[in-house]
Amino acid sequence: MNNTLEEGVSLTSEIVNMVADELKDDVKMIICAPFIHLSSVSKIIGKSEKVFLGAQNCNDNLKGAFTGEISVGMLKSVGVEYVILGHSERREYYGESNAFLAKKVNTVLEAGLTPIFCCGETLEIRERNEHFKFVTNQLTESLFHLSVEDIKKIVIAYEPIWAIGTGVTASKEQAQEMHEKLRAHLAAKYGQDVAEGISILYGGSCNPKNANELFAQKDIDGGLIGGASLKSRDFVDIGKSY
Repeated sequence: MNNTLEEGVSLTSEIVNMVADELKDDVKMIICAPFIHLSSVSKIIGKSEKVFLGAQNCNDNLKGAFTGEISVGMLKSVGVEYVILGHSERREYYGESNAFLAKKVNTVLEAGLTPIFCCGETLEIRERNEHFKFVTNQLTESLFHLSVEDIKKIVIAYEPIWAIGTGVTASKEQAQEMHEKLRAHLAAKYGQDVAEGISILYGGSCNPKNANELFAQKDIDGGLIGGASLKSRDFVDIGKSY
């Protein structure tokens, strides 16, 4: 919940221009803007082959009397292709459960959009050494009802809650260990080939200084960027780190 429309448009313009000049062809950037920015940002992104548009949330219903909510149909109508689901802030502040997020996943897929499904643990859970069980259970309860074809359409983002906005980043070993566990959990359900084809992103105080070592890990396929995305130079430099 940052930036006015004018600021968001300016930031997007900077990112799109930098990406066109600097980013390798095999790296994809997704701008997940606030709802009121989406229509304007979509026009700036246009037909870019490197920058795509995402939303930060959606309602679990296709339409109806849900005042103040945004449907997948509305998102799709302005060019949105990705939707973040289950961010830790949505889980913590708005009580979004694994079962509720399973409904949202279904709704997003039904619209032909790509869910970016977030998972992660608190510091308390990690200190109890229950982090692997907790995070893999988030996948089980929200995603494992999906068919093989549908699970292939999911992007997963692991975000250790204790490292979000704190300046504390999981070490590359900690991040890789969790990503490896998540991929193994997917493989046990859907097979190794399917698991290898699913992108798993790291989110948690990722910045231009630590992106290189994080993205060099075998099972880390990119980043879910928070604060650093509000500075065009930092955001594009993170993309160049992959």
